[in-house]
Amino acid sequence: MRRGGARTKRVVDRINTYVIAQRDSPRWGRWVRRYLTTITYTGRRSGRTFTTPVAYRRRGEYVRIPVGLPGAKNWWRNFTGRGGPLSLELDGATRTGHAVACRDERGRVVVIVRLRG
Repeated sequence: MRRGGARTKRVVDRINTYVIAQRDSPRWGRWVRRYLTTITYTGRRSGRTFTTPVAYRRRGEYVRIPVGLPGAKNWWRNFTGRGGPLSLELDGATRTGHAVACRDERGRVVVIVRLRG
């Protein structure tokens, strides 16, 4: 792990834990769930299952997940090329879909999820 990587990971893990707790909060949860969800996916190389909170926008059967600071994050790389399966929480239920990551000419990355049935 690169220098400072373990410390950064601890900070990110704490922030993610806090965000997930806010999603489940009786006071803030309804508002937070409108903009944040959790995705669960299996790593292509490791085969491990990961869950992480992400911002999203839903339009019908499609969910758009913008990736902020994509150079500093790796999770979205699991969905390059043909993409891959994932699940996400929407409207209090777990939904599955197929996700594909796209990078534009300015280096911005968005993951597009097409929900299944």
